[in-house]
Amino acid sequence: MRSSILRSGLAACAALICFSQAFAQEDCKNRGELDAAYCDENKDLVADTPKDAKRFKNPSTLVFAYTPIEDPAVYQNLFKPFQDHLAACTGKKVVYFTVQSNAAQIEAMRAGRLHVTGLASGQVGFAVNLAGAVPFAIKGDQSGPRTYTQVVIVKKDSPYQKLADLKGKKVAHTSPSSNSGNLAPRALFPAEGLTPDKDYKVLYSGKHDQSLMGVVNGDYDAAPITSDIHDRFINRGIIKEGDLRIIYKSGRFPTSAFAHSHDLEPPLAERVRKCFFDYRFSPEMKKEFLGDDRFLPVSYKDDWALVRKVAEDSGTPYNRAGYDKERAAEEAAKKAAEAKAKK
Repeated sequence: MRSSILRSGLAACAALICFSQAFAQEDCKNRGELDAAYCDENKDLVADTPKDAKRFKNPSTLVFAYTPIEDPAVYQNLFKPFQDHLAACTGKKVVYFTVQSNAAQIEAMRAGRLHVTGLASGQVGFAVNLAGAVPFAIKGDQSGPRTYTQVVIVKKDSPYQKLADLKGKKVAHTSPSSNSGNLAPRALFPAEGLTPDKDYKVLYSGKHDQSLMGVVNGDYDAAPITSDIHDRFINRGIIKEGDLRIIYKSGRFPTSAFAHSHDLEPPLAERVRKCFFDYRFSPEMKKEFLGDDRFLPVSYKDDWALVRKVAEDSGTPYNRAGYDKERAAEEAAKKAAEAKAKK
């Protein structure tokens, strides 16, 4: 009986405690906000390469994904030329992993099933702190990196002229983890006379494109979204310029970052970065990404400082508690949407 209890205790330890300890960097002098599995001794805010070379990954197949900010199938096709380039450049087979949610993307990288990925701006902090992601690239052109503003859209003939006019109205946020679609509004709107969940009930649409089309179709009175999505929908001809009005613009944020897992074998990680920076976008990618034609270097510590501040100010810091809070909110929003669809 005693040995059975001991085995049960050891099993519990393995499940709840020992997992993190087993993968934690030994003798870590600084971890900062990172999960116990990672170390940040150079204090650049991202996970260091493992000290133990046995933990390096050099897979025969690289798994690549892009943020599920819209329909994943759109970007799987769009990134095919780049995927082929990355395969030829690294000498590896490269497969595209279709992720349906931000949580699935982060969990896949944490579990070692995702090696290289594009992350929505508001998800970068969670991926860095909880999954060991190392952001290294951002879209841009010869003039510099792509940035975006958080905008609030309304129909062109609506009576709303400023944020305070939206009190008591139907306002769609995208998802709990979105920077421009949820966190920035919570941090920035109160100074403009509008407090989410106080002056209006937050309705989650799920994605930026669903918020935008919800406003177009009259399902919502207004929606905060990323300016990139607004501009891309005009560029695609899905909506016409002038169908919507923008009644608010924030300061500028960095757009999606591209990251590799911290434990890629250093020569492979260096090769992946070079492959990104050497690539020039296909005509289809250039059109979709509003003229961006290349990947440029990026610093999580410097370039994501404003995004991190918004997360802190909105009450959702990039730690496990903040992540669990967002996952719970996303699950609740998903169930609410499913219940609404059944009616």
